[in-house]
Formats: sequence, structure tokens, C-alpha cells
Amino acid sequence: MAIILEKGQRINLEKKNGSRLSEFCVGCNWGAIRRSGFFGFGGSSHDVDLDLSCVMTDKQGNLVDHIYSPLYRVDFLAKYGMPPGKTDSKEFALHHSGDDLKGDLNGNDELDNEIITVNLNKVSSEVDQIFFFLNNVGREDFSQIPYASIRMYEGTPSRVKEVFASYDVAAEPQYAGKTALLLGKLYRRNGEWKFSAIGDAFPDKNLCETIARIVNNYAK
Repeated sequence: MAIILEKGQRINLEKKNGSRLSEFCVGCNWGAIRRSGFFGFGGSSHDVDLDLSCVMTDKQGNLVDHIYSPLYRVDFLAKYGMPPGKTDSKEFALHHSGDDLKGDLNGNDELDNEIITVNLNKVSSEVDQIFFFLNNVGREDFSQIPYASIRMYEGTPSRVKEVFASYDVAAEPQYAGKTALLLGKLYRRNGEWKFSAIGDAFPDKNLCETIARIVNNYAK
């Protein structure tokens, strides 16, 4: 049975059989905004473009690698001193499935919209922490999005073998005005990888602001 994470909870990556989770997927699923029609008839879905990204830092909290959408304009990123987006980490230990621009249009299909595959055995020894976060590219805030969740599971982007842990960040009033979510982080402790569900939300205008926030306030 999967671990249902709560904000601030830390877990060991140990499976029921005693072995450690080293190759898995981190997936995020979210819903488009449904607008009702007149007198309950008709209605429409409004696309929600969330971006699942991750950044990697060393023991000193310095940014050493990243994964975020290649669709971000290079000139925009350069204004913040950030390199172009990419879908693979330097060692190909992490890989992004690609940018989903809409979300679930017809209710929760239980499938992840964006996925980052992780192989901890390939992660550079330089990397000490890996942060996963969401940014809303549209005008909505997270209180308006009907549901969003993150989960860690064994399998592939197209086939879920077994869910290890999940964390629900469904719409709540506390997310009003918040357009970025720091979901959680993988971190090394005494030679082993662990996971922490963070769940903090911010009014960041873009992912560059979120990355700066992570480096300055969470990675040190």
C-alpha cells in the first residue's frame, strides 16, 4: 500500500521487501478547470498549463544541474542567468517526459501529465539534493485548479507497476494567489537517499523566481 505523504513528512526509500527504491518515476497529475454552462447545461474546460521541473544542488547549496521545459524562451531565461531548458540531467540519471500544456480535460484520468524518471544509481556524487516543483504558466492560481498530485512509483511513464508514495496538493483556499508549488525533495543522508514532502506555495511569476527561492531558502 502506498505511503500517503503529508506536508513536512520525511521517508526512507525502503520497499516492503527491505530493498531500497533506486529507479522510479516522479509523476504529477492535474486537472483542467471546468466551467459550468447556463442552468447547469453545457460548460467547457479551460486548459491548465503546469510545468513539473527539478533542480539539483550540491552540499553547499549551489545549483549544479536542472530539468525544465525546453519551451521556455532562451532570452527570457538569460535575463535571470539561467541556461536553456532540457529534458535530461547531465548523467542521464533523470529524464523529463515532456511538456503537457492542458491537464486532464474530462476529469481525473488517474494518469500523470508530466513525469520525471529517476535512477539514483546514476546521479552524480556532486548532487546532494534534488528539488521537484510546479509552476503555473497560465493566469490561474492553485486554489482554482481542481486537483494536483505528485507520486513516486516503480514502472515507466506509460505503465505504473507499484506506487510507493503519493502527495495530494488539491485545491484549497490557502493556495489563493499562489502560482508555484515546491512539492518535495530527494536528499542524501548518511550515504542513503531519502524524500521529504515540502508542499510550500508561493506567488512566483515564473520558474526562475522559484529556482532562486529554492537555492536561497531551501538548499543551504
